[in-house]
Amino acid sequence: MIFRHRAALAVVMVLALGGCSLETGERGGNGFEPRPGTVEELEPFHAFIDTRPTPEEFRRVYPDVTLVLPGDIATHEYRTDNSRFFAELDDEGRIVDGEFR
Repeated sequence: MIFRHRAALAVVMVLALGGCSLETGERGGNGFEPRPGTVEELEPFHAFIDTRPTPEEFRRVYPDVTLVLPGDIATHEYRTDNSRFFAELDDEGRIVDGEFR
């Protein structure tokens, strides 16, 4: 009887630990993986924005994209390479929308 309980406990622990380590290709242990360079694929970018990231999270995941927050001063040169994102924030300071300019 004790062995049955230990065996069941062992199975539950293995399943629990195995489930904790599941990751998708998009996320690492602490969120989305960094993506250097400019934004070339918009679908994964919009999926990231849908998670309502903080400005710090945005800068960690997209280190080469200039993040312009409300109130920041930015030049008006014309960019076509998705290297500068003008963010819209919610009341908690999280990015909820924006556009490349």
